[in-house]
Amino acid sequence: MKTIRIGSGAGYAGDRIEPALELAQKGDINYLVFECLAERTIAIGQKQKQQNPEKGYNELLADRMYAVLPTCLEKGIKIITNMGSANPTAAGQRVLEIAKELGATQLKIAVVTGDDVRDVLIQQDARLDEIGQPVSTCGKEILSANAYMGADAMVKALHDGADIIIAGRVSDPSLFLAPMMYEFNWAADDWEHLGKGTCLGHLLECAGQITGGYYADPGFKDIPHLERLGFPIAEIDENGDAVITKVAGSGGRVCVDTCKEQMLYEIHRPDSYITPDVVADFTGVTFTQVGEDRVRVQGATGRAKTDTLKVSVGYQDGFIGEGEISYAGPGAVARGRLALDIVKGRFEVCGFAPSEVRFDLIGVDALHGAERSQRSEPYEVRARVAARCATRAQAVKVGNEVETLYTNGPAGGGGVNKGVKEILAMDSTLLARAFVTPAVNYLEIK
Repeated sequence: MKTIRIGSGAGYAGDRIEPALELAQKGDINYLVFECLAERTIAIGQKQKQQNPEKGYNELLADRMYAVLPTCLEKGIKIITNMGSANPTAAGQRVLEIAKELGATQLKIAVVTGDDVRDVLIQQDARLDEIGQPVSTCGKEILSANAYMGADAMVKALHDGADIIIAGRVSDPSLFLAPMMYEFNWAADDWEHLGKGTCLGHLLECAGQITGGYYADPGFKDIPHLERLGFPIAEIDENGDAVITKVAGSGGRVCVDTCKEQMLYEIHRPDSYITPDVVADFTGVTFTQVGEDRVRVQGATGRAKTDTLKVSVGYQDGFIGEGEISYAGPGAVARGRLALDIVKGRFEVCGFAPSEVRFDLIGVDALHGAERSQRSEPYEVRARVAARCATRAQAVKVGNEVETLYTNGPAGGGGVNKGVKEILAMDSTLLARAFVTPAVNYLEIK
């Protein structure tokens, strides 16, 4: 029975690079997949693209390609990624430049576009789910709107001989499903196999999470050598059954429990995991330990895909102003609370009323509030004030007021840090598939 090996080279935009190189060099893989888009990543990319039309793709794209491309070219490993983010075309050009620089003599790069539906969203006056209003009346500047596309365009690219596929917003599991569909000739309406492949894609998409990274909890769930955590490999057969493993000797662990935790990660309904390719059902999945760092996965299925695609919408939503200062030694908590009270009072004196504000003592009540936090007295605390503001100028005032505690507040304050961040908020909506047209363009070295 035919089998393929897919390695997961990244689970988010800023993930480590060394484990991906390890997969290429020692993993005996056929495909190396980099999943690098979170919800707001494309909105950030669109801001970068506005400032420079040649930017807007993943900032580690070049570093990753310089690291893995020589080995992948040598061994014939195909690369699939969504590192194109808001600008797949520029990303493809950059990879072409790197490949030429590295001496590649024959290479075909596929650039997948069509996910950018901002103009369509505005024309259709789509209703945003969380805001609960149409685009025309929501009062927000829409920065980005990207539909989650499926595996189809990437499958086409593989049939056309692509060695590297660079996409923007495609569904995370679809990056992994595409080579399965191509290698095993699974039809686009073979719901059972697409459900199985989607399950495997979901298990792989967060990279080091399934090999013990996110699972680790000292004294309860100990994982060895997290400093050199190995990223996962799936050995997949044509029936869609697989073994999850990693490079022998790498850090981390693959066991039934790491696989269970990853399968349930970010899953609203395990019986109805909706993707662009299929509505997957994970309720029959079984995990079986079949060797050291080897877990067999079976039992997923699926049913017909929906008529709509999810669209991730990014918009500008004000600014966060923030300031922090530390207090240590006897009475640190009391001085920290006094510092926060002073800033509260200053806001009243200045008539400053941000739409949302937090006053926290990190290490005391910042996460769970005063009622659930520890009762013992810490020796050091960090006071933090953060506020949501309509303008950048207002947000600057927050950190400035914290900074004045150096000389106008409790004794012994130090280590002030202040800053302003633009808020790129996210919402979502559904769009009929007819409004989303995937396209594939090719760049070649012949």
